Amino acid sequence: MNQASRILASIAGPDESDVISTTRIAVGCWRKVVGKRLADKTRAQKLVRNTLVVEVEDEMWQKQLWSLRYYILRNVEKAIGPNIVKELEFRVMPPRRDPQRETGNAMPLFNTHADDADSIADPDLRRIYKAARRREIA
Repeated sequence: MNQASRILASIAGPDESDVISTTRIAVGCWRKVVGKRLADKTRAQKLVRNTLVVEVEDEMWQKQLWSLRYYILRNVEKAIGPNIVKELEFRVMPPRRDPQRETGNAMPLFNTHADDADSIADPDLRRIYKAARRREIA
């Protein structure tokens, strides 16, 4: 019996970029199958054999979706056909952080001043500070 990949390769020719894989089909149908609200809290990642791996926000979502897995599987079968996805695996995804802008309050990695006393604006106070520091060090 020929492997499916060989059959698809012979149909598509040497360039297989035109062929849509079952993984892309299964992952692509996720939003339609579960709806916008659940799709915002979850992310279909990959298809391993016939198990669709789905990342969820936390353990509570994992438990809730596990109880709905047969309903979701039935919707997946209606959307993409039988025998592509037979199981669902829900994994808790690591927390994701949004990109953040650098604030101007960050400390520089290197001291840009040759001497801390140079940042004192008043020349008399700067002189007194340097003299006191020299006495302390000596």
